[in-house]
Amino acid sequence: MSLMVLGTASHVGKSTVVAGICRALKNRGIGNAPFKSQNMSLNSWVTADGAEIGIAQAVQARAAGVEPTAEMNPVLLKPKGEMVSQVVLLGRPYKDVRIGEYYRETDELLETAVRAFTHLEEEHGTVVVEGAGGAAELNLYDRDIANIRLARALGLPILLVADIERGGVFAQAYGTIALLPEDIRPLVVGIIVNKFRGDPTLFASGVDALQEICGVPVLGVLPYTGIDLPSEDSLSIGDKSARSEGVRIAVVRLPHIANFTDFELLERRAAVTYVRPGDPLAGYDCVVIPGTKNTIDDLRLLRSSGAADEICRARAAGVPVIGICGGFQMLGRRLVDLGYEGDGPAEAEGLGLLDVTTTFSAYTKTTRQVHHRAVDVPPFLSRMGEVSGYEIHMGTTERGADGPAFGDDGAVSEDGLVIGTYLHGLFSDPDAVDALLGSLADRRGIEYRPAEDDGDPYDRLASLFEAHLDMGLVTALACGGEREGYLYEGRDQP
Repeated sequence: MSLMVLGTASHVGKSTVVAGICRALKNRGIGNAPFKSQNMSLNSWVTADGAEIGIAQAVQARAAGVEPTAEMNPVLLKPKGEMVSQVVLLGRPYKDVRIGEYYRETDELLETAVRAFTHLEEEHGTVVVEGAGGAAELNLYDRDIANIRLARALGLPILLVADIERGGVFAQAYGTIALLPEDIRPLVVGIIVNKFRGDPTLFASGVDALQEICGVPVLGVLPYTGIDLPSEDSLSIGDKSARSEGVRIAVVRLPHIANFTDFELLERRAAVTYVRPGDPLAGYDCVVIPGTKNTIDDLRLLRSSGAADEICRARAAGVPVIGICGGFQMLGRRLVDLGYEGDGPAEAEGLGLLDVTTTFSAYTKTTRQVHHRAVDVPPFLSRMGEVSGYEIHMGTTERGADGPAFGDDGAVSEDGLVIGTYLHGLFSDPDAVDALLGSLADRRGIEYRPAEDDGDPYDRLASLFEAHLDMGLVTALACGGEREGYLYEGRDQP
């Protein structure tokens, strides 16, 4: 038996709840794996065999103690704008589709998802399934392969996550359950109240009220946690706030920003600000251009907004500039799309800060995990040593006079202040972060102290769940067993 975690809305914490349950089950000796049939996100991860999946499922796999695989996220949608998304099917680029065309393939995609789930359950025994967005989207019921149609196909017990921080938790939970189809409603066996701030005992009467109006037990009230896990999608970027002290880093907030999880460790150790294109860059110690799903479109926006001039002025003033993936491509002299990266053939002049040229000549994507040694070029790369990360990009980049930055990857200017790389996850490495921030602090004449290791975040998350969630019942549901007389067989709602 497995179980399903649905939410009352987007961003209520489903991904974190699944990660916490995965690690708690693992710590109880129960093998398990995560699963999300359909994910829409520009934050992705590359598995050991080169498959691309949503980063949330990679995080959950790490929590479960298993290797991420394509079956954990069989359908990944990567928005490209104008109601068009790239469909990544079982880890490989499938095609770019408009939303209407995508919906016509719902039946086939659901079959693919169910096969992937079945494979995971056969391999791992227990699967913790995450839904997408809100479960009670009435207009989507006929094509909702992440929630309703999947729940109908699998028949698993459902835990419903509601977010008390945003308010209206009673309406969230009651409204969602009341609006579920009649055959799905009885599968809801528990409610999890998430993101509670303060003393949870003060919500005891609220728990009673929720159980009374919903006819479903509340399995726990999870406190708001500062445990840092990678963000699933762009909804999280609005929650970010910069520290007020230390090294100041500007990350350009591109319209189609991808894999901004690259900078979340930097955010915890430096004052990182996501700067909108056109906002001034004066006063920052470093400027970062992140990855993007639409490189040429976002490059044009940098020019039209004045951001390109701001970046070049920062470089001229001696401020280091780092480009990751699409940001690396933008740092070059020229980008040539033969009709595969955007809507059609296009060319664009790059920022000209590195002597490289990028060409998009096929509908193929480089997806691989990599390990390199940083080149011995001061002031930053010479401090980094061995680094690891993963590549997810279309296009090929040819270097001119500038040499590589990491092994055979990327490029670096002669003075070492402009660095481009395809390595996502570079700054998820504490040593690479300390090398960059230590060097930037030295340049500014301030002190930088590397952060101490605060332990495994997944074990801390699991401990939180053990303390605030009825993990005995969750375990019984996940394993199809019985606890204190409760046996899940499906039931009618009172």
